Amino acid sequence: MVMKPALRKLALTVHITSSVGWLGAVVGFLILVVAALSSQDTKTVQAVWIAMELTGWFAIVPLALFSLLTGLVMSMGTKWGLVRHYWVLFKLLLTILATAVLLLNMQTVSFFAEVAIGTGSADLGGMWGELLHAGGGLLVLLIITILSVYKPRGMTRYGLRKQEQQRKVTTID
Repeated sequence: MVMKPALRKLALTVHITSSVGWLGAVVGFLILVVAALSSQDTKTVQAVWIAMELTGWFAIVPLALFSLLTGLVMSMGTKWGLVRHYWVLFKLLLTILATAVLLLNMQTVSFFAEVAIGTGSADLGGMWGELLHAGGGLLVLLIITILSVYKPRGMTRYGLRKQEQQRKVTTID
């Protein structure tokens, strides 16, 4: 099933917007982590944990889920298909992986934010893990972006089979 051009453009716009928003929110999260790691002020570190929790749950998680959802819609409603081309399949797998890691990591962020609120302490120990998560997440999102732009050649077995079926149908008509 292929979407009509107007609907495809709308879906593509929403997908690109949510994906770029996800990338930008991760950059903002990374900036918060670096600010905390470079600060000696307990209040700053506490505020960063709280800001990271808010940024994560109210920006990064919704944008990640929306990007995943709109990516599924785009792949199923366009000629690219969900599993016809390796680049689409790799994007899907990387997006699912990044979203799963994000959701698991947000539990840790929420824990440290609650500790910062409840006890008034500021633990920098967990911040190094956040640097790794945010940096790794940013790298994965950049790889996904590169795949979107360059669309490397290569069809899956399923894609080749579908392409052959379409050739047979068009030569018969």
